[in-house]
Amino acid sequence: MVKYFFLIFSVITTEAAFAQLTVNIQWQSIKPGYSGDTIYYETDRKLSWADFKGRPDAASPAAAITQSGFGYRMSMQSYNNRTTINITVFCYFNKNKSWVKRGMKTNYALEHEQHHYDITYINTCKFIQMLKEAKLTKSNFASVVEKIHDDCFEALNKTQDEYDGQTSNGRIESMQFAWNKKINEQLAALATD
Repeated sequence: MVKYFFLIFSVITTEAAFAQLTVNIQWQSIKPGYSGDTIYYETDRKLSWADFKGRPDAASPAAAITQSGFGYRMSMQSYNNRTTINITVFCYFNKNKSWVKRGMKTNYALEHEQHHYDITYINTCKFIQMLKEAKLTKSNFASVVEKIHDDCFEALNKTQDEYDGQTSNGRIESMQFAWNKKINEQLAALATD
């Protein structure tokens, strides 16, 4: 079971008339030593149970909850008839809203939770790819980026639901192993892009 949320973007404009448009898409830079309540996805950093700081919900049938999501910030700058749109994308894990129940801290369960986070990252990469392929213009960029985000967010929710549904939240080992293989293959393909 996973909860998601995203940040709303803001657009800053300085001129109404533009002649040239440049779009920059980049990952959120991670400050060295950052230790807040958010972990930004890094391909070489796996989750540990120490990252799950939230208070468990005793009424929940889940052994653990991973709260992850993705979002973007967007700004626009204009100078001398040149317009630049900067889109910064991030994929995150919220430590304080992710939890594990006492006695449930197994490697098997942690791998299930890690894959929830990996699914979020995979869908974030799809979001970036769709942004790169989009035909953004000065008049449509805000609505097009929002539509792509919404579509990718919907696909993320669907995949997360399928993952938990087909594995019964990790309780059906054969399905969990099939999903592990599928997710690991998708991550490997992204590493070669």
